[in-house]
Amino acid sequence: MSLMWDIIESNKRKSLIIFFLMGIFFLVLGYFAGSALVKGGGIYGIFAASFIWLILSLISFFQGDSLILAVSKAKLVTHDLHPQLFNVVEEMKIAANLPAMPKVYIIPEHAPNAFAVGRSPDKSAVVVTAGLLERLNRDELQGVIAHEMSHILNRDVLLLTFAGILMGSIVILSEVFLRGMFFSRGSSRRYRSGLGGGQAQIIIMVIALVLAILAPIIARLFYFAISRKREYLADASGARLTRYPEGLASALEKISSGSEELPEANKVTAPMYIINPLKAKKVSFSSLSSTHPPTQERIRILRSMSGGVNFQNYNQAFLKVKGSSVGVLPKSVADDEEAILARTASKESRPSKGKKAGARDLGDLIRVLNGYVFITCACGLKIKVPKDYKNPSIKCPRCGRQNTVPLEGLIAASAMLNQAAGAGSKGGEPPQKEQPASDSPQVYTKKGSGWETFNCRCGRLINLSPSFQGNHVTCSKCGKVINITRNN
Repeated sequence: MSLMWDIIESNKRKSLIIFFLMGIFFLVLGYFAGSALVKGGGIYGIFAASFIWLILSLISFFQGDSLILAVSKAKLVTHDLHPQLFNVVEEMKIAANLPAMPKVYIIPEHAPNAFAVGRSPDKSAVVVTAGLLERLNRDELQGVIAHEMSHILNRDVLLLTFAGILMGSIVILSEVFLRGMFFSRGSSRRYRSGLGGGQAQIIIMVIALVLAILAPIIARLFYFAISRKREYLADASGARLTRYPEGLASALEKISSGSEELPEANKVTAPMYIINPLKAKKVSFSSLSSTHPPTQERIRILRSMSGGVNFQNYNQAFLKVKGSSVGVLPKSVADDEEAILARTASKESRPSKGKKAGARDLGDLIRVLNGYVFITCACGLKIKVPKDYKNPSIKCPRCGRQNTVPLEGLIAASAMLNQAAGAGSKGGEPPQKEQPASDSPQVYTKKGSGWETFNCRCGRLINLSPSFQGNHVTCSKCGKVINITRNN
């Protein structure tokens, strides 16, 4: 564990150097922008830059995770929605020795990808897309989750968030200055004439203009440099946690082969993903302006690991593939770490599906995340009801039966309580006070093997996935346990 901390601290120091270089560059830009706009305004420019940086950093620290999750349209999910995902996250949480279980989010998009957020290992979250869950097998999913857990363990997420905010601050200050120059050309001419020639001011304005134009580009290069460095470490740590580098390598191969776009991603959040989500929108990127190391290079490094899955072997594979004399990890790794034997591939945890069945399951998962409810009619037909459907019942298009539609909220809760109270009374008598119907255990009978939706008595909608095999669920709103039975 001490070796792991040495690696974390070494990469943290290198990234912090780049981070503070970005900060110094930001303050220099503020000084020249202030001097160009106002006589003796350099100190005001530094103050304005520091104020912007402070405000955005505070927002980032206290609300950064929520903002990133909101922008990404990620949906918080429970164990019942995708048991395999939660099991893998829990396994990697234990392997990484994290102090708390990360929250789990799913983005309802076809493009396969994943990222992690969190101020610290105590408060973190893992985010995957629906497309990732459908495309990867268990070993590959474990490799991706281990990679994201490594970002949390290595304290990458908070640093990347702050670096992204700083990059955004530089872009904002540059835009403000350039627009200010455009709208204050008259005052600038009066200011220069008051200087008796204004040669010094012209030089300052030229420097400020050059910095304002180049600042966003240089800031992105700094930001991407931090991101690329930490991707290598997360790959090494992820392979070490799973003891199966091929799982992550195969996952990277599948994710990079996808052509789907991820519309929720942007230039600030892109470096947080395991694979650049903007790849479908870009024309070409040099290695310096890329948010991630080349994917094929990462795959070759993972598959070149031999003799074990420790940091030493990853470093040797890195040197071999890159043809470099400088590794991605500290030299102390070569001497201090014990060998960790690689494991063999695990058995596939789900039956193989055809392309048509996989597309249907992916579509159903995205519908669930977007608020659809699923009803199984007595005739066996599965009815998919959109979120904005307001009627309390829907007619089966096959047999004509009217099926009750589960509704979220107090109306559904009231209806269920009234129904339970009516079922518990005989001959108009009220239910027994010793055991009110609302306090008796709730039971739901699962009718088929697909998605099914029902209401907890509190009104919360509960979805059971096709992979659900348990005999009870716990409502995330009221905490009540609901027993699940099945039609024979």
